[in-house]
Amino acid sequence: MKREIKTTNDGSKTLFINDLNENYHSHHGALQEAEHVFIKNGLNQTNDYEINILELGFGTGLNVLVTINEYLKTDKNHVINYFSLEKYPINESEINDLAYFELFDNPEFKNIYQKIHQADWGKSSEIITGFNLKKIECDFFDLKDIDLPEINLVYYDCFGARVQPDLWEKPLFEMVSNKMSVNGLLTTYSSKGSVRRILQELNFKVEKKHGPPGKREMINAVKL
Repeated sequence: MKREIKTTNDGSKTLFINDLNENYHSHHGALQEAEHVFIKNGLNQTNDYEINILELGFGTGLNVLVTINEYLKTDKNHVINYFSLEKYPINESEINDLAYFELFDNPEFKNIYQKIHQADWGKSSEIITGFNLKKIECDFFDLKDIDLPEINLVYYDCFGARVQPDLWEKPLFEMVSNKMSVNGLLTTYSSKGSVRRILQELNFKVEKKHGPPGKREMINAVKL
């Protein structure tokens, strides 16, 4: 898929797929969206000592970086194991052009950003003390065959239903649910009524939340 770099309204960059007419992130602000959906309404709602995060999908790696940024603000007396699925990894040129480390004041973030993207696919890598990343190159529908610990936080960050409707239907959500612990949280930028109904059918308690800039609503869902 041909991709090009675009700058979003908060100054952070994203990738645009010409063939799909689709951005990897909201044009209103890639960084703002990631922090609102996956940190404020995801990581910050989880209090477990050991947090096992499943992300669909890795994309540009921005969600990993904002998660590490938030982790560094804590007393770091807990552990994060981050599992991220991706079918189409971005290339080195795109990684360099996105330069997400420039969005953060911490001078260590250039090295952290490089470690995230240089980490071997299919192997667990300690990016910083207490934060382990395993990137898995696969189709999302291979999830059922992937060995994971019980997941207590899901970043559901697939491309939108307009371009990939099958990623927002029951079969994939059921696979995700089967990997989650009771009281595990799924957070996503979507607020589609069909998605809410699917999650309720799968025994989730679904709550509409205020959306990120440019979006009225989003979803939190807790597995019962």
